[in-house]
Amino acid sequence: MGQDKEKAWRVSTVGGVFIVFEGGDGVGKTTQVELLCEWLADAGHEVVKTFEPGDSPVGAMIRHIVLDPATGEMSPRAEALLYAADKAQHIFSVVGPALRRGAVVVCDRYVDSMLAYQGGGRVLQLEDVERIARWATEDLQPDLTVVLDAELSDGVHAKSTKDRLESAGDLFHERTRLFFLDLARRAPQRYLVLNARASREEIAAQVAARVAPLLSAVARR
Repeated sequence: MGQDKEKAWRVSTVGGVFIVFEGGDGVGKTTQVELLCEWLADAGHEVVKTFEPGDSPVGAMIRHIVLDPATGEMSPRAEALLYAADKAQHIFSVVGPALRRGAVVVCDRYVDSMLAYQGGGRVLQLEDVERIARWATEDLQPDLTVVLDAELSDGVHAKSTKDRLESAGDLFHERTRLFFLDLARRAPQRYLVLNARASREEIAAQVAARVAPLLSAVARR
C-alpha cells in the first residue's frame, strides 16, 4: 500500500474522533470508557463504543481462540497474527465506517495492546509486530490514547477468574505495563497517562478535559 493511501486513513482526514483506552488488566478501562461515552452522548455527539479483540462477528471467534484457557499453548507469532486479523476486521466493519460518518469512536484496547502484549509480553521483535499491526489497521492512529497505569498487584491479581492472557504470569504483565508507559513517552502529545487508582470521577474529569479540544470539528446530532 502506498504512503499516500495510508495517509488517507489518518483520523484527521476521515471526519470523526478516535479515542483509545489502554493499560493492563483490571485497571478500570471499561469504567472509564463508559463514563466518557456518557459524557459525549450528553453533549450531543454520536458515540460508538467498541473494544478489541472481538467486537465483530469475525473478531468474536478470534477472541474466543486467543483468550480461552482451553486453547492452551500457542506460538507467539500465531497469537500476534490472530490479533492483527481481529484489528483488520474491526477497522473494516466498525471503526472505519463510524469515523467516516463523523462519529466519536471510543475503543477499549487497540494497536498499543498488541505492541505491549505481543511485543513486550511475548518478547517478539517490536518492529515486526508493529509493522503487522500498522498494516492490519491501515495505519489508522487514534487522536488520543489514554493509558491507565497501576501497579501489578492492583490489577490482574485482583481478578478471581482469569483468561488465557491474564494467567500468563507476573513477569509477562510487568513487561506489558512498562511497555505501555514507554509507548506513551515516545509520543506524549498523543497520550494521556493517568494513575488508575485515582477516583473514577477524577480520572473521568481529566479525560474529558483532554478530549474536549478534539471535538471542535465534530458535528453534533
